[in-house]
Amino acid sequence: MSNRYRAITDRVEERFHHPDPETRALQQKTGVLLTNLGTPDAPEAPALRRYLAEFLSDPRVIEVPRLLWKTILHGVILRVRPKKSAAAYAKIWTEEGSPLLAISQRQSEAVQQALGEQVVVKLAMRYGNPSIPKAMREFQELGIRRIVVLPLYPQYAAPTTASTFDAVSDELKTWRWVPSISFISGYVDNPLYLSALAQSVQDHINEHGLPDRILFSYHGMPKRYLDNGDPYHCLCCKTTRLVQEKLGLEKERCMTTFQSRFGREEWLKPYTDETLEQLPKEGVKHIAILSPAFSVDCLETLEELEMENRDYFMEAGGETYHYIPALNDREDHIAAIVDVLRREL
Repeated sequence: MSNRYRAITDRVEERFHHPDPETRALQQKTGVLLTNLGTPDAPEAPALRRYLAEFLSDPRVIEVPRLLWKTILHGVILRVRPKKSAAAYAKIWTEEGSPLLAISQRQSEAVQQALGEQVVVKLAMRYGNPSIPKAMREFQELGIRRIVVLPLYPQYAAPTTASTFDAVSDELKTWRWVPSISFISGYVDNPLYLSALAQSVQDHINEHGLPDRILFSYHGMPKRYLDNGDPYHCLCCKTTRLVQEKLGLEKERCMTTFQSRFGREEWLKPYTDETLEQLPKEGVKHIAILSPAFSVDCLETLEELEMENRDYFMEAGGETYHYIPALNDREDHIAAIVDVLRREL
């Protein structure tokens, strides 16, 4: 055995088989990676251009031939959309920065406190910062040999959950020693999640009364994704049904709709904005709306639902419009996230 080979072997042996007590304690811990979609670094056009370039370049998000889409993305969208999106983000930006990032950090801290010292919890965003590769490398530097990944999307969808799997896998492709990995692909059936969601609606009813309709508005996706086998639409409908049953409400009072579409092709229906414009014509004057697909309030809830869609309803003749916040860092939501993780741990 050469001196160089023996030296390498000794270093590996010392680090992984006979580590110091502190290193051994870290290796015995499990890494928990909580992920969400992402956010720009600032509500400014240059930051939005970087963020949208990463987000809209993901083939899981935009299933269009790459060469064609690259031409459209860089030739049209990234020249126009960053300025418009920056203006929308500016409406919801806080002293803490991005609401999604600030709330997600509070979630991560609460989960760490609940799970205790035997785990190391990291937060990462699929797009933007803190990134998935950065969080994974922090686990690697700590010598952690088991990682549980939980994308905070209750309803599985390829553009969100599967895309997170891709990012984790791409990072692991660069590792010499791959740790044990558990990937949680959804938790729509978790009883504590459903209870927290139902309780958030009940809390609202207790304060504001029972609305004529409760809209469960989920982020949309092109209909052809469903046609090609994505289960997201079915999981969204299932969420609405289970919460409606838990609350003991009649089916007609609860509606499933889909928001945030863009482009010309058909997306999942019914569309949230069109539904809000139609309901007052049918005599529905009081609605409450929530978006169970989002575990944290973000642009799509705070600007699109709370502001933009409110205007659609009120201008169409509606009288009372309430947005029910995402579960965020409510105690019952943290308990649900911890329960999902403990079942895997």
